[in-house]
Amino acid sequence: MLADSAYGDSSVFRRELRELGLDYAVEVHSPTTVWRLTTSGKLRGDPMSVMDVGHHTLRFRKVTWREGTKGKMSSYFARCRVRAVKHKAGGGADDEEVWLLMEQPKGEVAPTKFWLATLPKGMSIKRLVCLVKERYRTERVYEDLKGELGLDHFEGRTFRGWHHHVTTVLCCFAFIVAQTARHFSPRSRPQGRRSQQKTQESDGPLRGATGAPLPRLLHHRAPSLRTEHRNMAPALSLLP
Repeated sequence: MLADSAYGDSSVFRRELRELGLDYAVEVHSPTTVWRLTTSGKLRGDPMSVMDVGHHTLRFRKVTWREGTKGKMSSYFARCRVRAVKHKAGGGADDEEVWLLMEQPKGEVAPTKFWLATLPKGMSIKRLVCLVKERYRTERVYEDLKGELGLDHFEGRTFRGWHHHVTTVLCCFAFIVAQTARHFSPRSRPQGRRSQQKTQESDGPLRGATGAPLPRLLHHRAPSLRTEHRNMAPALSLLP
């Protein structure tokens, strides 16, 4: 389960996720208090904020998590095992060890982002970073669903109407994802110069950058290039 600090700051939310048997990697704000641990898992020193833990951490290493629209996306990260402080009388430590992941972008004098994660102790820092950064893709999809396909345009008052609207939007999005995979397959073979020129002439400029609006598909194509509606996909049965 990935979540931003609006959820991650809630110890109740984190505890209930674990009671449901779910792992989490949630962002938290800098005042969140934790206990540092020794190599044997015992509490060390006094509880402190995750920001103070970052100040006591001398080694941040550069980690690249994926390719972005402007090149490789990377920053500097450090991690350590901690136990979060219970938000109850007494303020003891949680029973479970978790990862505290800290990010300090280049040029910053202190960490700017923090995550608590219940992921395995043997997981590499690169894998841990890749997982917490996956939340951006979810947010990007949500923005596309609203901006491109009208997810937030429903104005009805019944659950059935809302359910039909969301189902239709998701079906459209699944179709567009399938079309995108067809045009920008990661297994696409290198094409010759003549073949690339022919593709560009027939389909227009190729754009498939992560985070960009859904390109060259349906409403983004010129009317002269749009597929006849009867050839887009097999007919779907009416929703109940």
